Amino acid sequence: MIFDATEATFEQDVIERSRQLPVVVDFWAAWCGPCRQLTPVLEQAVTERSGKLALAKVDTEANQRLAGAFGIQGIPAVKAFKDGRIESEFTGAQPPAVVARFLDALLPSEADALVAAGSEADLRRALELEPSRADAGVALAQIVAARGEREDALSILAEFPGSFAAEGLAARLRLEDDDGLRAAFAALDEGAQERGLDALIGAIAAARDEQREDLRRAVVGVLDALGVEHPVARESRRKLASALY
Repeated sequence: MIFDATEATFEQDVIERSRQLPVVVDFWAAWCGPCRQLTPVLEQAVTERSGKLALAKVDTEANQRLAGAFGIQGIPAVKAFKDGRIESEFTGAQPPAVVARFLDALLPSEADALVAAGSEADLRRALELEPSRADAGVALAQIVAARGEREDALSILAEFPGSFAAEGLAARLRLEDDDGLRAAFAALDEGAQERGLDALIGAIAAARDEQREDLRRAVVGVLDALGVEHPVARESRRKLASALY
């Protein structure tokens, strides 16, 4: 998919479209010699990857405010958008091999596709390909834990130190047999995040050192899943800090 984008259409055609597939933006001008070299290379490479990404062409002369908004100082300038944000970029004419690598880096890897498929076999294969994929490890551990193999799930999660999601799930697996915490985890599973988080945070004050740390990890894992901007997450961070310090 190759199309022209303007100041009027950029938000919809580039930013919003990039939430569905990567959109590469070629900032160019008719007077620019290197632009005339790069544009056909980009167009051919995008065409070869039919349906996997889009190419938007922005004439900087006709769209000066748009070029200014993205800090374009030299052309050709190429910016790749994913999920509404700039993912990667380069400036200047590049040979076909460099352009190909740039585009391929935007596309899902085999492991990405396997994680998206989400079966146990797919997740195990994804981890064979990319052993550091915490998202695959967490999803696999959830499947394993759901059939009652808690220790195996914990062994999987132990391979991802530093992952809030992995540490949070491991903490939950160690805590969820506690009668006083079952209601908190049930609330989280029902989508009542604030109620569930409040119950976990409220249990911190009376907890022993080891359990206290697991409660913190479990809460942080939920907050990480909610995201920085979630209103419940923002308030719960404040409550957690108060409970800990």
